[in-house]
Amino acid sequence: METADVGPGLCCASFNQDSTSLAVGTKTGYRLFSVTSVDKLDCIHESTETPDVYIVERLFSSSLVVVVSESMPRRMNVYHFKKGTEICNYSYSSNILAVRLNRQRLVVCLEESIYIHNIKDMKLLKTLLNTPSNPSGLCALSINHSNSFLAYPGSDTIGEIIVYDANNLSTVTVIPAHDSPLAAITFSASGTKLASASERGTVIRVFSIPEGLRLFEFRRGMKRYVNISSLSFSPDAQFLCASSNTETVHIFKLEQHSPSGEEDTPSWSAYVGKMFTAASSYLPAQVSGMMSQDRAFATVRLQMAGQKNVCTLATIQKLPRLLVASSDGQLFIYNIDPQDGGECTLVQKHRLFGSDKDWEEPEKCELTEPPQACQTYAATVAIPTSGPVTATLTGYSEDGGAKKGEVIPEHEFAAGPVCLDDETEFPPINWCRDGSGRGKGR
Repeated sequence: METADVGPGLCCASFNQDSTSLAVGTKTGYRLFSVTSVDKLDCIHESTETPDVYIVERLFSSSLVVVVSESMPRRMNVYHFKKGTEICNYSYSSNILAVRLNRQRLVVCLEESIYIHNIKDMKLLKTLLNTPSNPSGLCALSINHSNSFLAYPGSDTIGEIIVYDANNLSTVTVIPAHDSPLAAITFSASGTKLASASERGTVIRVFSIPEGLRLFEFRRGMKRYVNISSLSFSPDAQFLCASSNTETVHIFKLEQHSPSGEEDTPSWSAYVGKMFTAASSYLPAQVSGMMSQDRAFATVRLQMAGQKNVCTLATIQKLPRLLVASSDGQLFIYNIDPQDGGECTLVQKHRLFGSDKDWEEPEKCELTEPPQACQTYAATVAIPTSGPVTATLTGYSEDGGAKKGEVIPEHEFAAGPVCLDDETEFPPINWCRDGSGRGKGR
C-alpha cells in the first residue's frame, strides 16, 4: 500500500510473499501479524523504536524485516526483529519509495533509479539509473528466487513495462501493456505471469513471462475511471484480485480455452462468446475489444469507499480467502466460492491498531516473546568460508550514490547458498557465532 494520509496511526500495510503475514507501519512504529487463522489475528511482533514507518516488508516467515521511516526517508534499515537488532542499513540519494524482496534479491526503488542488492550479504549488485519518473515507486519482484524477475515502468506517459532479470542482471523484455501510464503490476508466485493495470483502471491485462505475450484481458468496469491500488494472484495463479478506491474488489478467473475454441461441455455463454467472436470482425475495434473481454468471476462489496487498501488471495485453513487490509486499520477476510464465484461473504474482520474497546468484538493482539537463546545460523544455512566480522565496517559509496552504513559486528554474512527450511532465523546471516549475545538494539 502506498503512503497516504490515512486513518489514525496507520501509514502503510503489506502482505509478505506467501500471504501468511501482514506488516503495518504506524505513527509509533510497526506491527507484524500472522494471518494463518481466520478467527484469530496474532500480533507476533511490535516495535515502537522508529516512528512514522511508511515502508515495512517482511521476508516470508523469517526474522528479516526492512523498515523505512518518514524521519529518514532516504535510509533503509534491515532488522533481525526476533533478536531486536539491526543488521545493516543503506542510504540513498533520494527518498525510498518501495522495497521488494525474495530469497535471492532485495530491490530498492527511488523515483528515478532502482537498486538491486544480493540478500545473502546485502551487497549492491546493480543500479538502474535514469529510469522513467516513477513518483509512486511502482515495481514488482517475482517471489520465485530462481528467476527473480523485476518489473517497473518503462515510460511515464504510456503503460510500458520493463521486465528485468535481477539474477543475471539483464533486461528480459519490454511489454507495451496500456495506452496510459501504469498504476499497478504484480507477478504470479511462479514468476511466469504478470498482471498490470493503467491509471484509467478499466482494463487489467495478464502477460506471459518471459515472452511478454498477452494471455488475458479483464474489464473492471466501463462507467468510470478508478485508481487500482492493488493486484494479486492466487497461489496457483488461477485467480487474480484487484482493489481500488471504490467499494468493490474484483476477482477474475484465469481460464485457459482450448486452441480450437471448443469446450468439452458447451454452454449458453460459450455459444454467445462464439457469436461475439464471429461478429467482432464486422465491428469497430473498440467495440469488438469490449466484447472479447471477460468480466469478474467474483466480487466483494467493501463497507467503505474512497480508502486505499491492499488485497491478497490466500489459502487459510484449507479454504480460498480474500484478505483486504484497509487504510482505516481493519483486516477483512472473505470466503470465495472457487466453482461458482459471485458475491463473496465476509467471515471475519480484525482491528490492526488501537484499543480493543473501540471494537464491538475485539480480537486480542497477543505479543509473542522471541526466544532469547543465542543460536548459530551456520548450522541451518551454510558454513562460511571466512571468520566472523570483528570490526565495524566503514561506509563506502557504490555507483549511483547508495551508501552502506555500518554492519553490526555480531552478525556474519553467510557465504554459502541461502536455505530457508528454518524460517525462524534471518536467512542470510549467522547470529552470534561467537556466542557473545551482543547486538545493536533498535
